[in-house]
Amino acid sequence: MIKAKFGKDLDAQIHRFFPFLFRRNLNPNLLSACGVVVSLLAALAFAIGAFVIGGLLVMVGGFFDLVDGAVARHNGTNSHWGAFLDSTLDRLVDMGLLLGILMFYAGAGELGLAWLTGIALVATVMVSYTKARAESIVPDFNGGILERAERVLILVAGALFGLMPLAIGLLALGSTVTALQRMNLAYRRMTELDTTH
Repeated sequence: MIKAKFGKDLDAQIHRFFPFLFRRNLNPNLLSACGVVVSLLAALAFAIGAFVIGGLLVMVGGFFDLVDGAVARHNGTNSHWGAFLDSTLDRLVDMGLLLGILMFYAGAGELGLAWLTGIALVATVMVSYTKARAESIVPDFNGGILERAERVLILVAGALFGLMPLAIGLLALGSTVTALQRMNLAYRRMTELDTTH
């Protein structure tokens, strides 16, 4: 939802607020890698219960993830490999962050929250997988209430404001609903394709 609303103007805004990124021929894949390193440090912070530090690191990692595509398009270096790498690293970050939180709750003896985080992790993977699999058959496949930007915002808010259990609950529920929405959309779109061939 956030991506659909702001995605069209995002490159222009990045140029406006971060012009230094475009003064040198930066490698967008290197920016993606930097984002992953910072985000995995956030996962480690979550694992030891340093949620505020983890939330701040997620924001820094998200900055790299936000600008890498804009830099690639500006430099004319966007590629299929770059898009694949970016998407794959996003999945690694998603799983790493939730795994860190799961480890913290499990270590603290909060088994209910650990299970809830595990559900959120599985549901998040399903959200990404349903989209990736559907896109191999159906062009321009989008849908669902909780895409990646919303999930990251919820996680950061939970970390920074001491509301991580609520954030995890929202992620578990919202991601499950989103995965089901995408399965339903895939069923309808693919059924249409089957009936027209």
